[in-house]
Amino acid sequence: MTIALAADHAGFALKDALADWLREAGHEVLDLGTNGPDSVDYPRFGSLLAEAVAAGRAERGIVVCGSGIGISIAVNRNPNCRCALVNEPLSAALAREHNDANVLALGARLTGIDLAKACVTAFLSTDFAGGRHQARVDLLSAATGD
Repeated sequence: MTIALAADHAGFALKDALADWLREAGHEVLDLGTNGPDSVDYPRFGSLLAEAVAAGRAERGIVVCGSGIGISIAVNRNPNCRCALVNEPLSAALAREHNDANVLALGARLTGIDLAKACVTAFLSTDFAGGRHQARVDLLSAATGD
């Protein structure tokens, strides 16, 4: 599976650790930065990842900032992305199963590497249930803010 990753300065170390781990597991990783501690704006990196997922350059995405909140908001501005901010594996699995989330957001200042790996594992290994959930996902895709 091709997985896009992006982070701001607060999340780059966790992003890099996850990228290495995902590569070792056999996934193709599209690393969209940032790659250091110099301050950057998370909306830019959230947008880059959202564009990559929406264009089909990656099947799933993972974004990381300090709390995960700001970058998840940035990703969700793209109507083709459903980004879920999680801090434990059950929420990651439910985001896939019920919401067909295609992007996972993590907070580097709140989530250690082992918990982040557990969340990513749940996110990548859970299928969308469809059925009664499909109509709700369709409503999300059609939402215009009205």
